Amino acid sequence: EVQLVESGGGLVQPGKSLRLSCVASGLTVGTVDMSWVRQRPGKGLEWLVSIYEYGAMEYADSAKGRFTISRDNAKNTLYLQLNSPIIEDTAMYYCTTGGRFEWRTGGNSRGQGTQVTVSS
Repeated sequence: EVQLVESGGGLVQPGKSLRLSCVASGLTVGTVDMSWVRQRPGKGLEWLVSIYEYGAMEYADSAKGRFTISRDNAKNTLYLQLNSPIIEDTAMYYCTTGGRFEWRTGGNSRGQGTQVTVSS
């Protein structure tokens, strides 16, 4: 059974960096496509970034240049670095299996999420 557990969220001031983690079990992060998505208050799920099995990365415009995805195969962990977050980045952040167009489909897994609140 695949299990994804996110952590690292919290209250952060605008402009202060934050790194989210997603520890995986039941799969090896370096051998599957994975993504980060988020849900802002009152909005639907929004895809942010994917990292593919062979290392390619793809970013949404809202994340490009501000967020960085990475993975540590030895720790079986996926990361999302939020650089200089803004208030509009306040959301629940989830890691998922599947790439940009697959993460929503049946058979993919999503963690329980970690809340990020950007506020001064």
